[in-house]
Amino acid sequence: MRKYALSLLVLFVALSLVAVAFYPPGGGPTPAAAQARPTVLKIQGSFPAASLIHTSVLPVFADRVEKASGGRLKIEVLPGGAIVPPFEVVDATHKGVLDGAYTCTYYYIGKHRAAALFTDVPGGPFGLDTFDYMSWHYEGGGLQLLNELYQNVLKMDIVAWPIFPTTPQALGWFKKPIKSAKDLKGLRFRVPGIAAEVYKAMGLSVVTLPGGEILPAAERGVLDATEWYTPGEDIRLGFHSIFKFYHYPGPHEMAGACDLLLNKSTFEKLPADLQEIIKSLTLETAFRTLMEFNRKDAEGLRDLKEKHKVNLVRTPEDVLIEHWKAWDKIAQEESAKDPFFKKVLDSQRAYAALVVPARRFMSSYEITGKYYYGEMMK
Repeated sequence: MRKYALSLLVLFVALSLVAVAFYPPGGGPTPAAAQARPTVLKIQGSFPAASLIHTSVLPVFADRVEKASGGRLKIEVLPGGAIVPPFEVVDATHKGVLDGAYTCTYYYIGKHRAAALFTDVPGGPFGLDTFDYMSWHYEGGGLQLLNELYQNVLKMDIVAWPIFPTTPQALGWFKKPIKSAKDLKGLRFRVPGIAAEVYKAMGLSVVTLPGGEILPAAERGVLDATEWYTPGEDIRLGFHSIFKFYHYPGPHEMAGACDLLLNKSTFEKLPADLQEIIKSLTLETAFRTLMEFNRKDAEGLRDLKEKHKVNLVRTPEDVLIEHWKAWDKIAQEESAKDPFFKKVLDSQRAYAALVVPARRFMSSYEITGKYYYGEMMK
């Protein structure tokens, strides 16, 4: 009996030691146990929950981060409007209300005009396509300039990376076809960023709305036309149910990127390996989404024409030219007023002058496509 009692006493003491190790008298787990808990970052986007721009980017990134970190880092994915309005995610990230944001800089030209240059600059810019534009970020200094904008110019506690490369967009959805630039005058057209100012200079009545508000506005007759993104995304949001004329291509958003932002102080508190995982997976996510949209845009364009009987209309060339002329004038005026705007624009121009002529010289994409698919392109 004494041996049994002694055994129970030994067991009790052992369990007590284990309990004290994990739950000390002060309450709660020890530092070692606390470290085993995953870090959770709350990141909100600026886009509707049903949008491919949301579902193909932030949830995919979050899944990859959790797997790559072995579960040590998790991301709570939030669509536009979940905690703050879609266009307020930058301020919320800076203040620490959110740990991060997924958004496009051109929504924030009210903070600084150069914000327009980091998402879908009119004209390419200077002929850059999506690949060229991402190359400018990583090989031409664009990434450093993006963070200079947030940290040095805007004085915000933010670190940023491009995570969603934007592909050539349509001129947009119209209730009536456009035959020349004159037909645009007076149209109530939804478009964001500095492109809105370019279209305004061309005589349009421009409106800036979050993505989730476009269709209701069109149904109420508030809009005559709208742009959003590309066929794979537009068909998902149902623009073809309201508008039956789809003009392609567009001059205002030919290449660019939307970004992942994190509160800089929060990011710098992460272990070095988790910081590297985030930096690496933003680039991987960018490449993955680019491949996905390459396919979905082709499928969407096919379905718009064959399934939904949308009229696919080639944008008149004078619309493109007049838009770029208006943009060049605005860009020159902004460069004269603001040194940082000029710094970014000059960087893009110099990089474009290097890579665009070289790629045009080496590429046979247009002529090969015409040879094999000329009938389909008419």
